Amino acid sequence: MRVFVTGASGSIGSVVVPELVAAGHEVVGLVRSDAAATAVSAAGGMPLRGDLADLDSLHAGVAQADGVVNLAFGNDWSDLQPCIEDEARAVRTFGAALADTGKPLVHAGLTPMMPGHVSTEEDPDTTDGPVGGRGHTSRRVLALAAQGVRSSVVRLPRSVHQRGAQYGFCSVLIATAQKTGASVYVGEGTQRWPAVHRLDAARLFRIALEEAEPGTVLHAVADTGDTMRSLAEAIGGALAVPVESVSPEDFGVIGRLFALDMPSSSALTRERFGWEPAHPSLLADLAAGGYPAPV
Repeated sequence: MRVFVTGASGSIGSVVVPELVAAGHEVVGLVRSDAAATAVSAAGGMPLRGDLADLDSLHAGVAQADGVVNLAFGNDWSDLQPCIEDEARAVRTFGAALADTGKPLVHAGLTPMMPGHVSTEEDPDTTDGPVGGRGHTSRRVLALAAQGVRSSVVRLPRSVHQRGAQYGFCSVLIATAQKTGASVYVGEGTQRWPAVHRLDAARLFRIALEEAEPGTVLHAVADTGDTMRSLAEAIGGALAVPVESVSPEDFGVIGRLFALDMPSSSALTRERFGWEPAHPSLLADLAAGGYPAPV
């Protein structure tokens, strides 16, 4: 099918596009720059200039597509609300365009944050806190199933990783260790973070596009939950720096999330779709080192 992919050159999109192309799909990728357009073309996709705030570009993309994979999000932690609003507006645009067509809309969501509980696909989206607005948007995507859209949400953990490229939340820990000479964790470091390798996540987005029934939630979780201290210790070992505890305030707004216990399971996704992670764990990628140079 012809698939419109937002965030096509981003940390997830840059592996989802070649995954879709390799499976025989034709990809139209939303890009914001010449460099992004070149990357999408190199991956076998066709670039379309625009962004989530440019509704004309969204209409142009969805009008020529048999399905949509929505991956774009601004991730500006200094001002998240505009990013959340852009995402919500894009979902409304896609929902209106795809209503009563039966075409798929696959949206990138977040695993729920339920301290002390391993979240599953059956748990509700988190709708409070710094990223609570994204939970509301995921709920809107699932509700589109009642409007004739084959909608699904692939929930991602906070650490989507690949050695030498991406580490999700752990990128902040790596950068802190590189700049300060200490690998740190928040509080006692017992809070658990789930994780998934980028290539395993990309495969699940393709599966959702091809197979998921309307209103389906999938969890792209490979590692149920490593403690923050174990992650800091792996980083400290790779960089040969001491490991220390700090307060949440040391990380600003994102520190509130760093302090939360957020383990998650993908047992139902594995059972329903036969998805099994095949790439290295987050701890393995962290212990291997080879981190990007500090900015």
